[in-house]
Amino acid sequence: MHDLKALRADPAAFDAALARRGLSPVGQQLVSEDEERRAALVALQDAQAARKTIAKEIGLLKRQKLDTAEIEAKAVALRDQIAGLEERANTIQTRIDDVLKALPNRLDASVPDGRSEDDNVVVHVRGEKRELAFEPKQHFELGEALGQMDFPTAAKLSGTRFVVLRGALARLERALGQFMLDTHTTEFGYSETSVPLLVNDDAMYGTDKLPKFAEDSFRTEDGRWLIPTAEVPLTASVMGDILPADALPIRMTALSQCFRSEAGSAGRDVRGMLRQHQFTKCELVSVVRPEDSEAEHERMTQAAETVLERLGITFRRMLLCAGDTGFGAAKTFDLEAWLPGQKAWREISSCSNTRDFQARRMNARYRAENGPAFVNTLNGSGLAVGRTMIAVMETYQNEDGSIDIPEVLRPYMGGLNRIG
Repeated sequence: MHDLKALRADPAAFDAALARRGLSPVGQQLVSEDEERRAALVALQDAQAARKTIAKEIGLLKRQKLDTAEIEAKAVALRDQIAGLEERANTIQTRIDDVLKALPNRLDASVPDGRSEDDNVVVHVRGEKRELAFEPKQHFELGEALGQMDFPTAAKLSGTRFVVLRGALARLERALGQFMLDTHTTEFGYSETSVPLLVNDDAMYGTDKLPKFAEDSFRTEDGRWLIPTAEVPLTASVMGDILPADALPIRMTALSQCFRSEAGSAGRDVRGMLRQHQFTKCELVSVVRPEDSEAEHERMTQAAETVLERLGITFRRMLLCAGDTGFGAAKTFDLEAWLPGQKAWREISSCSNTRDFQARRMNARYRAENGPAFVNTLNGSGLAVGRTMIAVMETYQNEDGSIDIPEVLRPYMGGLNRIG
C-alpha cells in the first residue's frame, strides 16, 4: 500500500502528501504504532529464544533424572507470554493495515493543486468543434428516432441504466471495439487478452477497488465480483509474481464488458448511454520498471488519443488536479470528447499511472539488480466504447437524423457509409 520505511524516515512528508488530497495527518500516529509493533516483535524474539534455552535445560535435567517442575512452570509462563506478544503484534499490524488500506496513493509532484474538476488543467486540444447548420441532437434522440437504441425494452429486462442496441448501431458498437483492439495491438504492441469477468477479493483489493469501492461494484452470492473494468484481471495477472527484468514492459489490452453499480451517481446522466451499469470498454494495462513509468504513461495516453484522432473526434487532454485524481492514481490524464448534441466536453478515457501503489497491494515484483523490487502499473481506457459511439453519433449526425460512418470504421461496417 505505502512504503513504511519511507514513512518512518519522513512522516511530515507523508502527511504533506495527504494534505494535498485534503486528508488529515496520520504519519506520526502510524510511526508510533509501528514502533510499538516492532517493540512487541523484539520482545517476542527474546521470549522465543528464552523458551529454546529452557527447553534445552529441561531436556538436560530430565536426562539427569532431576526435578523439572520449577523450570517447566517458567516454560509455561513463557508460552503464555509468547502468545500474548504474538497477539499484540498482530493487533497492532491490523490497526496499521486498516489505516493504510483507506489512504490513497501519493500524488506526483507534477499534479496541480485543486479541489475539483474545475481545477483540472487543459494540456492540449486536438481538432475543431464541428459547426453544424442545424440544432444538433443528443445521441439518445438520434438512436431512438432510428429505432436502434431501445431503453424501454432494456428497462423491462434489467431496470434503469441499460440499453438494447439493434441493427447498424449494434454493429457500430462492435466495429468500434474491433478498431480499438486492432490499433492497440498492431501499432502500439499491446497483447490482446481475453479475461474472466468474475474475479476474487484478492484481485479487487490488489487493484485498489477494495475496500473503498465495494459499493460501486456488483458481488455474486458466492463472493466473487463482476469486473468494473478489465484493468482488474489484467493488472492482477501479475499478482504475487517476481518477474524477470527482461520480461518488462508487459503491455496488455482487453475488450470486455464492465459492470458498475453507479451507487454515487443517483440523478446524474439518467438519459442515454453515458452512465450505464453494463458497458463495453477497451482497456490498456502496462507493467513496467519504475524508471520507465513516466514515459509509459505518455505512451499509453498517446495510444488512446490516436483512436480519437483516427475517428475525427475533437478532444482535449486534461491533467487532473489533486482533488480530482482517483484513489489509486499518482497522476491521471483524462481525454474529453466534444459532444455537439450536449454542447459539452465529456470524459471518454482516463489514463493513470499508479506507480507502485497497486504493486505493493498485490505484491508484484521484478528481479532488479539489487534484488526483487516492486513494478509500476498503469491503466487506461483505449477507449470506452459506448461513450466513443456517442461521440461518433453526435459528431457525424446529419439534419435528417442519419449518421455518417467515419472512414476508418467502414471496413468494419461492411462498407456501410451511413446509418439511417
